[in-house]
Amino acid sequence: MASCSHWWHAPVYFIASAVLAFIAISTAMNSPSNNATRPTRPTSNYLSLNASRTLRESGFNIMATLLLISPEMFFLSPNTTIFAIKDSSLVNTSLPPWFLKNLLQYHTSPLKLSMEDVFKKPQGSCFPTLVDRKKLAVTKIDAKERLAEINHVLVSHPDMVLERRITIHGVLAPFSSLRSKDVYFGWESIQAPICDANSSLVSDANGPRIILEWTRIIHLLSSHRFVSFAIGLNSVLDRILADHKNLSSVTIFAPPELEFVASSSPMLEKIVRLHILPQRATYIELAALPDKQRLRTLLPDEDLKITKGVGVTQGLAINGVDIAAPEIFSSKEFIVHGITQAFKMAKFPNASR
Repeated sequence: MASCSHWWHAPVYFIASAVLAFIAISTAMNSPSNNATRPTRPTSNYLSLNASRTLRESGFNIMATLLLISPEMFFLSPNTTIFAIKDSSLVNTSLPPWFLKNLLQYHTSPLKLSMEDVFKKPQGSCFPTLVDRKKLAVTKIDAKERLAEINHVLVSHPDMVLERRITIHGVLAPFSSLRSKDVYFGWESIQAPICDANSSLVSDANGPRIILEWTRIIHLLSSHRFVSFAIGLNSVLDRILADHKNLSSVTIFAPPELEFVASSSPMLEKIVRLHILPQRATYIELAALPDKQRLRTLLPDEDLKITKGVGVTQGLAINGVDIAAPEIFSSKEFIVHGITQAFKMAKFPNASR
């Protein structure tokens, strides 16, 4: 029996080793110069050891191992809250190490949040994680029953660890999909809720499905030579959805190149909004519209126009720009048309404004 008492060690250390190998490579590639000052680890080995032991006693063996071997992956700020993922969600996954690292850091917040702190938050409030611009949302609160859900996932083991600056809770499932077909690269890997500038959850009527649809569109654009537009759309999507909480169907005109994509200026957001209609329009429906028909966009007071006739090589153009790749993506709510170049704004204010 003794030989079977540690049956979990093999999958635990396999996954832990894979994640840590990726971390080691990333650290070596991005290591600061010898003269740079390395940040001080905000937690002691003693605290990490105690937290790891508590996690293991509750059956969170993989998280316990990672916390013990590589605490610097989690403790990047003075205060930390970790939402521990169950072993069953990680053992059977074939996801790449870089995604697992992002996933674990997405389950870590640079805030200290006990369950009492969570219960004090209004339902729909958001809070930051260690993944840039990716937030978690409190989607259900029942203080009377002592129940809370984050990203629609139940906090099943509240307050497993309650130290002065560190809190650890166990959750019933991961906060983001682990299906291989839903995992993309870079900034598209984590499917996070959309929150506005006030850290409030944007209308969740359609739930994660609509968010996932936007993620798929961004991935599709980036893999079909519309990379700069995909980057621009991704960088302003939160603000667009915060302003249009009931945006349930859209048409996107995707250009191959986009100006101001490396900037966070308001100009980039205006240009992206100019390429989005708040309704779904197929190529046939657009072609059936009369010449000079105006199309309302997400940019106030800036409409597009159907243009036909001289100079239009494909038979149909918008603002004189050909639709070169009709319907490169189509679903019940979304449709994407590829165009030959970006639209020009009729009123082109100074980009610094």
